[in-house]
Amino acid sequence: MTSATGPARVVKPVTEYGPLAVFFAAYMLSDLIAATAALMIATAAALALSYAVSRQVPLMPLITAGVVGVFGGLTLWLNDETFIKVKPTIVQGLIAAVLLGGLAFRKALLKPVLGAAWHMNDQGWTRLTFRFGLFFAAMALLNELVWRTQSTDFWVSFKVFGIMGLSFLFILTQLPLLNRYRAEN
Repeated sequence: MTSATGPARVVKPVTEYGPLAVFFAAYMLSDLIAATAALMIATAAALALSYAVSRQVPLMPLITAGVVGVFGGLTLWLNDETFIKVKPTIVQGLIAAVLLGGLAFRKALLKPVLGAAWHMNDQGWTRLTFRFGLFFAAMALLNELVWRTQSTDFWVSFKVFGIMGLSFLFILTQLPLLNRYRAEN
C-alpha cells in the first residue's frame, strides 16, 4: 500500500479479529485448552504487529490482552476451562459498569471513543451510552447463561459468531438514534 494510512487500515481488523479466528481454528483442530494457548499467542502477536506498524498500541486491545493473559493463564495453569469461559462475562460486565458508571457522573464515555466516527449532540451520546451499557450488561448475562447451560462446542460458536452477530445487530438497531441526534458539523 502506498498511503501512510494503508497499513494501519489493514492492521486494525487483523489485530481485532485475527486472535478470534486463531482461537476458533485451534479449537476446531484440538480443544479449548489448546485454543486458549493459541489465543494468548495470537493476541500477543497482534499487539506486536500493531506496535510495529503504528508505533503505538491502542488502549482497548492492550486491556483485552491483559484480560486474555490473566484468564488464559489461569485456564492453562489450572487446566480449567472455566476461566476462559468467564472472560467475556467479566470484560462485558466491566464495559457495562464503566459506561453506566460514567453516566452516573454525567459523562457519556462513548463520545471520546466513537466521536470521531459518529457525530451526535450530547443528548444522543447520553442515550447511546446508556443503550450500550445495557447491551454489554445483557451480553455478560447471556455469556453466563450459555457457558453454564450449553456444551463447550456451543459456547465456542456463540463466543466467535454469536457475540459478533448480536453486536452487529445491536449497532444496526441504533442507526435511527444516530440519525435523530446527528450533530451538524
